Amino acid sequence: MLRLLREKRVRDALVGLALLAATAGLVAAPEQAIAGARDGLALCFNVIVPSLFPFFVLSSLVVDLGLAAYLGRALEGLMRPLFRVSGSCAAAVALGFIGGYPVGARTALQLYQQGLCSKTEAERLLAFCNNSGPAFILGVVGAGVFGDSRVGFLLYLTHALASLAVGLLFRFYGGSQRQRAAQPPRPKPIQTVTLPAAFTGAVARSLQSTLNICAFVVFFAVVLQLFSAYGVFAALANLLSLAGFQPEWAQRLVAGLLELSSGVSSLRGTTQLAGRVSMAAFMLGWAGLSVHCQVLSFLVDSGLSAKTYLAGKLCHGLAAAWLTWGLTRLFPLSAPVADYLADQAESIAALDFSTALAASSLAALAGWLILAALCRGLWRNRCGNSPGNRV
Repeated sequence: MLRLLREKRVRDALVGLALLAATAGLVAAPEQAIAGARDGLALCFNVIVPSLFPFFVLSSLVVDLGLAAYLGRALEGLMRPLFRVSGSCAAAVALGFIGGYPVGARTALQLYQQGLCSKTEAERLLAFCNNSGPAFILGVVGAGVFGDSRVGFLLYLTHALASLAVGLLFRFYGGSQRQRAAQPPRPKPIQTVTLPAAFTGAVARSLQSTLNICAFVVFFAVVLQLFSAYGVFAALANLLSLAGFQPEWAQRLVAGLLELSSGVSSLRGTTQLAGRVSMAAFMLGWAGLSVHCQVLSFLVDSGLSAKTYLAGKLCHGLAAAWLTWGLTRLFPLSAPVADYLADQAESIAALDFSTALAASSLAALAGWLILAALCRGLWRNRCGNSPGNRV
């Protein structure tokens, strides 16, 4: 079977059959496809654009204005021993935790394109810098799905700890420490552009990146609707049930593997809280096929390997699930305190656009100011008033 798949003619034939099946599915179920597209567009307009666009602009300004470079020189002694990446990568890690998917991955790619980290360092960074934001975990998952803010805090804690653990694990990727120590990196002169040029370029690039992500969101919304209409979810769940999964848990897992929000929304219930929370931790760490396609769209023609990123996300999901399961055993959680909060997960796409945009813009501005103040303070403490250290 594998030998047949290696032949180009067989692969082309399979792709052709898949395209024909997809076309037939769209023609046979147009109402489901239209409903999925509408849901995807509503999600993009009310959630994706206002939440991601300001942080994309922020990440571009951090790199173009030299803040990442200044922060990198100040934090080189921390990032290099822990994760074997340059200090500039701290900006991608911080933005990845604040902005959510896929801000961290996009920032890592920008650092690599600007020459602030090597190819190997960028691939290490991709393994652990692309994380879910606190608003989604605390608000949608914690309060909306489980009806308990304590669950949200627990999930965000394990999500962050698992991400850092993956970073420590992937420090061994790409060569030995001895070879790296033999050729210490030389700091390059910090190159910046003017604020007007950086701002206009950041807005243009961020809009293009946001539209690319919206395209994937709409596409997967249609795919999920068609999968549900034709029973693909049920078939995949039956396959997982053969491996020992209960049918209900198998359907939840399949949904989470494909699309994050649909997966976590399926975890509502009143029984087996520890199991549902642990599966939610895995879904948040794995992020879903939709998020992976968004990240891979940035990596096209970049020269960076996607294998490290995918392996890192799988390790992240498994580590987060294991940590969450252990903590729920040590500190048992009570049942949801407000069942009506579960309806918030179903109304994600109905959020007010202006409110979401204003909140995201203020958060991005606050993050930019904090990074600027941190870079200035750390650089002054390190360099002092020595003329030889001025840039």
